[in-house]
Amino acid sequence: MNLQRYFIQLSYKGTNYHGWQVQPNATSVQEVMERALSTLLREEVAVTGAGRTDTGVHASFFVAHFDSVNSELDNEDFVYRLNNFLPNDIAVKKVWKVPVEAHARFDALSRTYKYFISREKDPFSEETTYRFLYPLNIEKMNKAAKCLFDYTDFTSFSKLHSDVKTNNCKVMFAEWKEEGSQLIFTIQADRFLRNMVRAIVGTLLEVGKGKIEIEDFKKIIDNKDRGLAGTSAPAHGLFLTEIGYPKNLFID
Repeated sequence: MNLQRYFIQLSYKGTNYHGWQVQPNATSVQEVMERALSTLLREEVAVTGAGRTDTGVHASFFVAHFDSVNSELDNEDFVYRLNNFLPNDIAVKKVWKVPVEAHARFDALSRTYKYFISREKDPFSEETTYRFLYPLNIEKMNKAAKCLFDYTDFTSFSKLHSDVKTNNCKVMFAEWKEEGSQLIFTIQADRFLRNMVRAIVGTLLEVGKGKIEIEDFKKIIDNKDRGLAGTSAPAHGLFLTEIGYPKNLFID
């Protein structure tokens, strides 16, 4: 039986989920997606995501792939019907055909995250931004962020005892920007370690507060010791916002 592989673009608010990946005794986005697709298509559907997001982390742009015996799912009607099977905090944007060997995770060239900090009390963003009222030196934080380009081993910002073969990543972009009452950190890399963005944000906030200097920030990376870095910023301020793929991956 020939199977057609599809990429699916979705977004989700992570507040009510224990991350993307299926977890024992906890609800995950992957589990909800697989149940909705299997119910709608009346076949057992396994969904593979472009990566893991931790408990409480959001995604305004996420990609996954699945296989189906049905070769005509890349249409607006299917997207509409699938969304009716999903809760309000998960939304499917698009479904499209890809070659059978295409892989949502391994074919990704880059991933972009944004971390949102609110500089004032805002009842409408409590679940999607980190309220942080302490005065910060944004210029100094950006100087420290640029140091990330000089390194590839980010053990200092990785969750301990992760089951990965390497802690090497290539950071392509890292910058803080102020937009109204919000402070937004954008970072792009070819891959990220578990908890890496939140650990970087937490450490850069220590730089902004004047608790550590830029040279100290470099030493933290050099020493490859998670215990030296700052406390991880809370999950609810973090969004996965973009995933880059090769253009030749898609079927016209």
